[in-house]
Amino acid sequence: MQFEVWAPQAGRATLTCDGVTRALERDPERPGWWRGEAEARDGSRYGFALDDGPVRPDPRSRRQPDGPDGLSAVVDHGRYAWRVEWAGRPLPGAVLYELHVGTYTREGTLDAAADRLGHLAELGVTHVELMPVCPFPGRHGWGYEGVSLWAVHEPYGGPEALKRFVDRAHELGLGVVLDVVHNHLGPSGNYLPAFGPYFTDAHHTPWGAAVNLDAPGSDEVRAYLVQSALAWLRDYRIDGLRLDAVHALVDTRACHYLEELSTAVDALATDLDRPLFLIAESDLNDPRVITPRAEGGLGVHAQWNDDFHHALHTALTGESQGYYADFARAPLAALAKTLTRGYFHDGTYSSFRGRSHGRPLDRSRVAAHRLTGYSQTHDQVGNRAQGDRLSALVSPGLAACAATLTLASPFTPMLFMGEEWAAGTPWQFFTDHTDPELAEAVRRGRRREFAAHGWKEEEVPDPQDPATRDRSCLDWSEPEREPHARVLAWYRRLIALRHEQPDLTDPDLGDIKVAYDDEARWLAFRRGDIRVAVNLGTEPAAIPLGNRPARVLAAWEPVEAPGEDGALRVPGESGVVLLQE
Repeated sequence: MQFEVWAPQAGRATLTCDGVTRALERDPERPGWWRGEAEARDGSRYGFALDDGPVRPDPRSRRQPDGPDGLSAVVDHGRYAWRVEWAGRPLPGAVLYELHVGTYTREGTLDAAADRLGHLAELGVTHVELMPVCPFPGRHGWGYEGVSLWAVHEPYGGPEALKRFVDRAHELGLGVVLDVVHNHLGPSGNYLPAFGPYFTDAHHTPWGAAVNLDAPGSDEVRAYLVQSALAWLRDYRIDGLRLDAVHALVDTRACHYLEELSTAVDALATDLDRPLFLIAESDLNDPRVITPRAEGGLGVHAQWNDDFHHALHTALTGESQGYYADFARAPLAALAKTLTRGYFHDGTYSSFRGRSHGRPLDRSRVAAHRLTGYSQTHDQVGNRAQGDRLSALVSPGLAACAATLTLASPFTPMLFMGEEWAAGTPWQFFTDHTDPELAEAVRRGRRREFAAHGWKEEEVPDPQDPATRDRSCLDWSEPEREPHARVLAWYRRLIALRHEQPDLTDPDLGDIKVAYDDEARWLAFRRGDIRVAVNLGTEPAAIPLGNRPARVLAAWEPVEAPGEDGALRVPGESGVVLLQE
């Protein structure tokens, strides 16, 4: 079997495979690369040593059976017999569902999560979006401090378990999206700097030195990241990738890394003859990220739209701290702007940033499905001091309004696991760092962060306490009880309407018309023949919809169709979807 490793600064490189050590030779055709052959099979343990240093795992390791610090293992992807012939499922028309493997079930494994996928098929979502599955220290964590970007966290079940999960999802007609982190790697178990200039001090991120995308050696670093992305799509039959915090990908080269990645993914989609896509988490509010390359953009297929979330959250809760401040001045006006123009900050002043932010989105060029809309995400729940979900902050009626606005919006909707039944369990920040100093630093940093916002130290959960993770696991008995069962039925109805009514997946942002009253706390919008109305106030509201006859398709509380005056009378804290005829 051929082994190879990029180590441009090494004077000597060796391979240790199944206990036998061999010297590697320089590759005459690829500067900085070393190569050699050894007898190996699926499961063989191996690692590389440079200049007589310690044996380290392969930077391109496909498996880390003993965790990030252990030896790598050979993975023969051809051994898995796929059960399902899968033609793919594209992004337009999708309903996404964000899922964390370690807390979706109490067992916290991919196989246990696969056993619960029938629930999602019945719910009506189209794609499961897995939070990161790359290896990280310990057993439990969010996954954003992963290393070995080609491997699967062993406590989740390793490579074979991910394939079984994808196979089961495809069997049920569900696509699978995987969250990948290219902007940084975890500090623990990260041996990349020993092999080459994977990081650069020329730029910095909130997590330390930036990944080297533009300094000397960056050609190979970019290839490392791109090939990792393609491996998930090809070897595991993943349908799309969510790219974490692309605003932290600092790249001054003429061809931005995201353009290079989107080009490679589109080429692979052509080769495989199935749709593949990229969804960026971007704080830039720059439409160039999601503009096709042929039109001068970077070619990423969609992005998370935090502006929609922030406007919706402030309208529902009245919160105004931090980045919510800009939206809380007139939350329904902010929500109306995001529904019709995509971004709230499109060159406007942001008090949170202390500067103007964003750029206008050209609605004639950018389809609405390229923005992902949501009322909750792992970030927006888990980065609260106590991990409280929206269901802990508002009534079931207001939670139903949030679902109405999200699932009837022009954007690609995304749910956060458990949201669909107003889960009573929190989702908190938890870690399982094996390095005591790092564990204590994370614990202190978390408490210090929230102490600045008035939280007492004892009120902030200890990330290292196993109970913090345990509290965050979904309670699968809840959907059978009220009020959870009623909320779940509402989500199922709204998702079914999204699939049944073509107007609800119309990509034209320019065709949406919105009316609202911030003081009376109601908002209504039109999408073709569909009318959507929510009353966030506690008192009934008369919402003018016009004189065309309409029939109610779904209502959280019973309502009558508009009378001759064209007014829809909506009870307090309720949402309605109608079809005008």
